[in-house]
Amino acid sequence: MSKVSYPVMEAFATVQGEGAHSGTPSWFLRLGGCDVGCVWCDVKESRDVDAHPRQSIGEIGAAAGDSGRKIVVGTGGEPAMHNLAPLTEALHQAGLKTHIETSGAHPLTGSWDWVTLSPKKFKACRADVYPLADELKVVVFHRSDMDWAAVHAASLPSDCALFLQPEWDKRDEATFWILSWIATKPGWRISLQTHKYVGIP
Repeated sequence: MSKVSYPVMEAFATVQGEGAHSGTPSWFLRLGGCDVGCVWCDVKESRDVDAHPRQSIGEIGAAAGDSGRKIVVGTGGEPAMHNLAPLTEALHQAGLKTHIETSGAHPLTGSWDWVTLSPKKFKACRADVYPLADELKVVVFHRSDMDWAAVHAASLPSDCALFLQPEWDKRDEATFWILSWIATKPGWRISLQTHKYVGIP
C-alpha cells in the first residue's frame, strides 16, 4: 500500500464552507481528474489527471495529520475516479475522519465517514451510490434544478440531509429561487458557500 499514490492538485487547511458540516475545521484534499465537465465548474484546472504531481499515501497522511484537523475532505475534480480504499484506510489508521464530495458518476471506493452526493446533469449518477449518501447537495444554476434535485432525493436514504446551493455567479437570483422553493418543501435546506463570502480557500 505504501507505493500507492494519487494526483494531488492541492491540499490545505480551511473551514468547511458548504452543507451539513459548514463551519467545521477540515483538511481539504483536492485530487486531480474529472470527466464530468460542469460548465460552471470553478476548478476546471483539476480536470486533467496528468497535470498534477502524484503524492504517496504516506505524504498525504503526514500532511493531513500535521494540519491538526481531524476531518479530511476528499474532493476534486471527481475523486471517485480513483481507487480510494488505500487512502481511507491510511487516514483512518492515522485517527482521521474521512469525508468525500462526489458526483456519483463513478463507483465509490473506500470507507467514508460522510458522503456528500452532488449529482450533475453532465454525467448520470450511478444507482449504487445513492444508498451511500449522507447528504445531497445540488447546485442550482437553472430554476428547474430544484425539481431535478427532488428526483434524486427520492432514491436516497430517508435520513439523508437535503441541500440546494446557489451557483456562485448566479447567487442572488438562485438564492431567491431556493428560498421560495424550500418554503413549501419540508426537509430541504439552503447551502451557501460561506468560505467564499469570508474569503478563505
